[in-house]
Amino acid sequence: MRQLVVTIEIEVAPLGWTAVVSRFFVNTGDGRVATRAQLGAAGIVAGDEKPELPWFEINGPSDASTMWYAVMRKRERGVVIGTLCIRHVGRQASLEQQGWEEVPVEQIGVHGERAG
Repeated sequence: MRQLVVTIEIEVAPLGWTAVVSRFFVNTGDGRVATRAQLGAAGIVAGDEKPELPWFEINGPSDASTMWYAVMRKRERGVVIGTLCIRHVGRQASLEQQGWEEVPVEQIGVHGERAG
């Protein structure tokens, strides 16, 4: 079965920020987060392949938008894990209290900031 991966960037001019719509992957070693398209553009993955470790797919909708979802990460037992949660609801606050951090949209990419 072939999977079509689409990344859409939407600029919301009045708000002055960009939303990313895609599948997200976390580097379990250093905590960088990137989209499937960014991994492809960097030559980490080709065609319909899924990236190999240390890149691991973050569970969530295939059309998740950073306008509505926060990309969260946390170092747990020596590896970085990731999750998506709807922005500005109790779940995000709860995750932050448990040590999760939101990955800012501008840091999503192969060369993004590593987890602290």
